Parts: sequence; structure tokens; C-alpha cells
Amino acid sequence: MNAIFGFLNTWLFAPVLRFFMELTNGSYAWSIFLFTLAINIILIPLSVKSQKASISQLKMKPKLDELKKKYGDDKQKYNEAMQKLYQEGNISMGGGCLPMIVRLFLVMSVFYLVTSPLTYLTSLSAAEIETAIAALDDTAKISYKQLAVIGQATSGNAAFANIKEAISVIDFDFFGLDLTLKPEFSLNFAKVTGAQLKLWIIPFLSFAAAMFSSVLSLAHQKRTNPDAPSMAGMMLTMPIMSLVISFSAPAGLGFYWACSSFIGAFIQIFVQECFGPRKAIADEQAKLISKKAAEEKNFLNGK
Repeated sequence: MNAIFGFLNTWLFAPVLRFFMELTNGSYAWSIFLFTLAINIILIPLSVKSQKASISQLKMKPKLDELKKKYGDDKQKYNEAMQKLYQEGNISMGGGCLPMIVRLFLVMSVFYLVTSPLTYLTSLSAAEIETAIAALDDTAKISYKQLAVIGQATSGNAAFANIKEAISVIDFDFFGLDLTLKPEFSLNFAKVTGAQLKLWIIPFLSFAAAMFSSVLSLAHQKRTNPDAPSMAGMMLTMPIMSLVISFSAPAGLGFYWACSSFIGAFIQIFVQECFGPRKAIADEQAKLISKKAAEEKNFLNGK
């Protein structure tokens, strides 16, 4: 699995991130934001496909209700009939899950990208990086070794002078927050340093962005499809997951997650407005009205 993510990062994601770094004068944060924006725009066709799958399943609901009445408690016959119905309609039962799977795959790839910036964002050789890592104290206890090397280099440790030169074109700062550091959660606030407490902004920013996305999705669902099962109970699931992930990974990943939730929310609303159930129903009604008008016209013309 590591080899797959390594290949994707080396030949696809890292070059894109480096391109945005050149555009933003080396800003790591703005590069991640633009990278996330580009990825979400590229994934719009998948979101559209997911919406179309949802519409197809919505249209299938009356037929499924008939099957439930027909077969009652016989789940085996009901499932067989349901599968046949989906096959006849050329509808994939898991079609709406694809965008979510792709996004989770992306998060894993970005995780390796932000935890190995020396590998993907600099011209340092693998041997130079390994030498720098070997120079760290208590290497075995360090989770994110390349980020620890960067920390030593930026702190002025002469042993990492070549690393400092290699990362000199990258600005890891985001309004005073170092995105290479990992937020450390503790209920004992007395032990949390000022710098660490400040870094907590990233996880809570990620939580807020995910909550914003959940609230928008729920409100839009109620407006466009009032008969759909309520997802209110799931509204906190993604925000809490975002908070936990952001406290267990470098701030760069938490920042990516926040950007992804925020940008993704607006793109999802755009997709639902343009390709969602309400738009599909309006289009069908327009076709019916047009057809009826044409029939009336033909009748009046004696055709």
C-alpha cells in the first residue's frame, strides 16, 4: 500500500503541490488550499455520478415498496427481486459510495505527502534524508521523522545545515502556526505550552469546517428531498472524526482536512443544485408539460 501512495505522490500529487508552491511564493498553506481546490474540482464528475445514482435509487423507491408488500418478511426473495430490479435498471447499488472511497484514498495519500515533505517537496536524495534522520536523538521514539528533521533544521542545528538550505524556499508558517508540528491534546492544560495551545486552532478549524459541511448538507437535504431519511444523527460523526484525526497527525494534514471539508461543502451544494433530485424532478415536469402542450397543439390542428 505504501508503494501505491508513494507512486501517486511522486508522479502526480507532489508535482502539483510543488507547482502551487511556485505560484504562491513557497507558501505551504496556500499550496495545500489550492491543491485541495483543484482536487475537488476534478472530482466533480464523480459527485455528479453519485447524484445520478441517488436519483435513480429515488425513482426505484415505489417499485421497492411494492416488492416489500409482495414478499413481506421473506427477505431472501425480496433481496433477489431487488437485485434483479437494479440489474434491469442498470443501477449500481453502491454507486453513491465511490466519491467517499476516493476521498478517503486521497486523505491517505496526502498523509504520506505532508509527513514526508523532504522526499516529495525538495531535491534532497534518499541518502541525504536517511543521514539526516539517523542524526536525530531517540529516532525510534519519533513518529514523523522527516518533520523532526525539519524542526532541527529550522531551530538552527548546524548538523542539519543542508536540510535548512533545501527547505529555505518553503514557508511552513500559517498565521504563526507551524504546519509541520503535531497538535498534542491533553486535559491537563498546565502541561500544554503556549505554542501547542495555539496549534490547537488547526484541529478545531477542521472540526468547524466539517460541522459547517454537515449542517449545509442536512439543510439542503431537507429542502430538496424532505421525504428522505433524516441524517441528523450522523451530523456529528464527520466533525468528531476530523477532530480526532487532526489531533493525531501533523497540522498540515488537519489543515488539508479543513480545506477539503470547506471547499467540498460548496461544491456538493453546487452539484446538488445542478444535478440533484430537485433539478431532475423539475426537468421531468418540464418535459411532461412540453409533451402535453405538443399533444394539445396536435389535437387542435387535427393531427
